[in-house]
Formats: sequence, C-alpha cells, structure tokens
Amino acid sequence: MHAHNDRDQFAPPRPPGRLRAISLAVLAHVVLLGALTWGVKWKTSADQPAVEAELWSAVPQQAAPREVAPPPPPAPEPEPPGRHRLRPAAASAPRQVEPDTREADIAIEREKKRLEQEKKLRQQQIEREKRERERKEEERRERLEQEKKERLEQEKKERLQKEKAEREKEQREKLAEQKKTEQEKQKKLAEDKRKAEAEAKRLEEQRQANLRRMQGLAGATGGETATGTAQRSSGPSGSYGGKVAAKVRPNIVYPDAISGNPRAVVEVRAAPDGTIVGRRLIQSSGNKAWDEAVLRALDKTETLPRDVDGRVPSSLEIGFRPQD
Repeated sequence: MHAHNDRDQFAPPRPPGRLRAISLAVLAHVVLLGALTWGVKWKTSADQPAVEAELWSAVPQQAAPREVAPPPPPAPEPEPPGRHRLRPAAASAPRQVEPDTREADIAIEREKKRLEQEKKLRQQQIEREKRERERKEEERRERLEQEKKERLEQEKKERLQKEKAEREKEQREKLAEQKKTEQEKQKKLAEDKRKAEAEAKRLEEQRQANLRRMQGLAGATGGETATGTAQRSSGPSGSYGGKVAAKVRPNIVYPDAISGNPRAVVEVRAAPDGTIVGRRLIQSSGNKAWDEAVLRALDKTETLPRDVDGRVPSSLEIGFRPQD
C-alpha cells in the first residue's frame, strides 16, 4: 500500500484540462451518433406510407395503472479514512502520429528530376534539330553558291571560246580576203606586165619599121642634107612639153598608190612626122614601177603632136609626176 502511494506521489502531475478534453470528445461522439440515428429513422419513416386507423371495441375501457417509481439506487459506501482510492489512469489522448512523407518526398523528387531530365532532353533534341537544320541550310547555300560559281565560270569559258572562235574566223576570212586581193593584184600586175611587154614589143617593132622607113627617106633625099636641116631646126616652144604630156598621160597605167609625188624625166626622140623612135629614162623617180609605167605609156602613144610651127622636135626631155 505504501509502495502504491509512493508511486502516486512520484508520478508526473496530470495535465490540466485533460478531463475536460475527454468529456468534450465523448459528447461529440454522442451528438454524432444521435444525428446518424435520427437521420436513419427519418429516412425510414419518410419511406413508409402514412396509415390512419380507428379501433372500435365493445370492451369497456379501464383506467391505466399508475406507474410505480423505481427504487433509488443504493448510496455508495464511503471510503475508509486514511485510504486513497486508486483511480484508474485516465486514458491518455491518442497521440497524433504524423504520416511518414519521406517516400512521397523521394517520389516527388524523382518525378521532378525525371521531368527536368525530359525537359533537358527535349531542349537538347530541339537544339540538335536546329543545328541540323542550320547545317543543312548552310550546305544548301554553299551548294547553290558553288553551282552558281561553276555556272558563271562555264558561261565565261564558253563566251571566251566563242569570242576566240569568232576572232579566228574573222582573221581567217581577213587573211583569205587579203590573199584573194593579193592574188588578184598579182594576176592584174602579171596581166598588165604581159600587155605592157606585148605593147612594148609591138611599139619596138613599129619603131624599127619607122626607123627603116626614115632611113629610106633620108637615103632618097640625101643623108647629108637631111642631117644639116635637122641640126639647124630650132627647139620646141614653151607649151610643147605640156602638149606632149597631155597626150602621153592617158596611156599611163599604174594601179598601186604612190607615196609623195616623184618625178621621172624621159628623153624622147621622134621622126619628122612625129613618130617616136626612141625613149630613155635619164632621171628616175625613185619608184621603179612608176618609171616603167611612163616608158610603157610613151611606147603606147607612138607619135608626138606637132609644135606650133607645125614641126616635131627630133629630141626633147619630158618630166612626168603621178599628181600632175
């Protein structure tokens, strides 16, 4: 007994208001139970149909017996003095156990990391696709630029080849034209030379015939008298040279152009009737072709015109220029 009292003395004091909390909890449960019972009863009575009935009986009614009050409960025996009643320890309020959220936190953290990883992977995929598109676009642009460059180079090459071919064609045509012109020129020169030689031969034959004829005439009249008459004849007039040049110039054939205006001086000998019996170049013009053209023209002229006095000088010097 003393040991029990000692335990009560040394037991921790009861928390204040604990009994009140227990009473409130019990009251709340009673109210809740009553509410549930009333609700069920109300629902059951509401479901049953309302019925009214009257009971008729021939038995005479008797007064109901009076209710007898129950005897009062016996009074509790008082505790002996000096003794403490051992009260049962009040049921301690149930300790609220906090739920263990570690696994949920771990799951949430894992889900968070998974979502972050997926987001990171999606972002990396987007960046890879973007880089791939940029790479393909760059390759396409470089390919187009390369194709454009090659096309321009090919067009330039073809243009240069075409221009070269046109230049070569023009050069060939020009050379062919020059060759044709040169051939025609040489042919014409050869023809002119042939004609000139034939004309010179004819004139030489004619001159020889005239010379023989003059010699025959001189023999008939006396050579010495004729020679003296020729020696006593006076020189030509001042306008005679122009008259001779005017007759000879239409017979000058010279196709080439001459640089400058050179002068060729020729000595001409003629018979009394004006027949040219000889010509000799005494001063060259510096252009052999022009000198020969003048001599051929004299051979073609055959006779000289008479002077103002009706005579023909036996010998005279005449100068010829291309632009006279």
